[in-house]
Amino acid sequence: MSAFLVAPANALLRPPQFPSCSSARADVVASPVIPQTEEQRWRQLLVPLLAGCRDIPRLKQIHALVLRSSTTCIPSAASSARDFIFLYSRILHVAASDAADLHYATRVLNHLLLLDDSGAVHLPTASSFFWNTLIRAHARSSHHQHAAVDLYRRMLLDGRVPPDKYTFPFVLRACAYLFALPEGEQVHGHAVKLGLAPDVYVANSLVHFYATCGRLELACRIFDGMSNRSLVSWNVIIDGFVAGGRYEDALDLFREMQREFTPDTFSMQSLIGACEGLGALSLGMWAHAFMLRRCGGDVPGDVLVNNSLLDMYAKCGSLVLARQMFDRMPSRDVASWNAMILGFAMHGLAKESIQTFASMQEEDGVKPNEITFIGILSACNHGGLVSEGRTHFTSMASVYGVGPRIEHYGCMVDLLARAGLVDEALDLVSTMPCKPDAVIWRSLLDACWKSKPGVFEMEEEESSTSGAFVLLSRIYASANRWNEVGLVRKLMSEQGIRKVPGCSSIEVGGAVHEFLAGDTRHPQSEKIYAMLRVMEERVGLVGYAADLSQAPMVAEHDDERRRSLRLHSERLAIAASIRIFKNLRVCRDCHEMTKLVTLAFGVEIIVRDRTRFHHFKDGLCSCADYW
Repeated sequence: MSAFLVAPANALLRPPQFPSCSSARADVVASPVIPQTEEQRWRQLLVPLLAGCRDIPRLKQIHALVLRSSTTCIPSAASSARDFIFLYSRILHVAASDAADLHYATRVLNHLLLLDDSGAVHLPTASSFFWNTLIRAHARSSHHQHAAVDLYRRMLLDGRVPPDKYTFPFVLRACAYLFALPEGEQVHGHAVKLGLAPDVYVANSLVHFYATCGRLELACRIFDGMSNRSLVSWNVIIDGFVAGGRYEDALDLFREMQREFTPDTFSMQSLIGACEGLGALSLGMWAHAFMLRRCGGDVPGDVLVNNSLLDMYAKCGSLVLARQMFDRMPSRDVASWNAMILGFAMHGLAKESIQTFASMQEEDGVKPNEITFIGILSACNHGGLVSEGRTHFTSMASVYGVGPRIEHYGCMVDLLARAGLVDEALDLVSTMPCKPDAVIWRSLLDACWKSKPGVFEMEEEESSTSGAFVLLSRIYASANRWNEVGLVRKLMSEQGIRKVPGCSSIEVGGAVHEFLAGDTRHPQSEKIYAMLRVMEERVGLVGYAADLSQAPMVAEHDDERRRSLRLHSERLAIAASIRIFKNLRVCRDCHEMTKLVTLAFGVEIIVRDRTRFHHFKDGLCSCADYW
């Protein structure tokens, strides 16, 4: 029998008869006992059962018992109604806990609303708990966030109770997950109308929502307007800046936060993310030491924190420290293995990456996912391992049940194209189930430049990115077809496309300094340019010759092209440090010069560009000129 079907009165099972207090022996002297109603006794029986209930089948049995117990089916007395509502609140809470059975929980709420409509029970004005419980359960679930927004809309249409300060955080969380900016803005408006926007919990949720949807200016406006900020408020805004790529602003906010609060593990994870984005190794090491001092023994066992540290060390160029973190982790999840596989891949250690993948498969309870295969295919790509790449790409779906996405196809196209297998790469593009993106077209264009002429037509929306135009101009420049270079520049101007400026950064003494081409903002700018002249003289003695095809498109004469090359941002950074991070792919001319700098000065230089790490030493690069 369904728990929502109410049996006729004459068919209801009678609850067991509890002994009456008045039946005690009269000659026994005892303290006065307040008589209990039968419903109160049932409540005393059912509440402990609900408190210990952890599975849905048992919950349904208890629910049926509530419906079949005496007058609680359609309570008449006020006390019985209160007991009934209380029991239903517990049933709904258990059904919605950990998304145990959201469909059943929704039916519980529907039944309660029907009883209220019929007059059998009267929900109190403060009964938003029922709605909040269900909205929260859907917002926290894996695939039902849209239902949380629908429930909020239904709550407004129902009109029985208004949303309260506990409703909005759950709804905004669902909107953030769905990137539902218009819906979230409407929820924000409702909170303002009800006077709940200044509440710290609601404000924190608004900051998180806008930051997640990429509207950092609105998140900052709400954060700046908060009169009462908690540690969570700071964590949310700092994490938003990190997610938005504004790493230096995140570091500034972290320093400001320390004046009011002691950072917790969530604060430190955001700080580690900022260090990772900037490539600030020494600052990341300070963050690691800070956590060990403040958090003590909690850090070694925290998988999320350890994964953040592992990823940070790998992306800041210290693969040795990353490997130490990985080996010392007491427990690892799939993200731990993925971070190590990707770490080896981005440093060009393809064999180590594949060996780590093999070890991962021996770990109990850990299965490869989409990110795992992005790491493996990237490793094969950087190592030029075409056969291994084909094998892993095929095994994704056939062995591991992981369907290839656009990122996996991009890795395979780049692997094949860079190996000179342009025809096979084009065949793969023509048969892939998803539409090629700009990255795939650039891979093919780059391959045609390096291997053989190729003819293919790019989609209009994909050709609107600056990367494709810059690469096309360099193809023309390498063939000394400068008129065509000028036509490409004119076409970019007509379409309003601007080249992303190259930017190289270094970390000195915990501070991050950025260089643009021809930059003079650094306080030690004169010394940097003096060192740059010394470098040019020394590399000229060991055979350096400028590759003018790598000069910017605006340079029209050879002398002008040489001057533009010598002012590339990575050269200025190398003159100031030996650990450089660039936002774009390192150009061929700077790559060749950096190799000669290590040969002429006997130093080791580490450069991270958009795709991978380059370890330069003794006139050679770890990429073996295959990048």
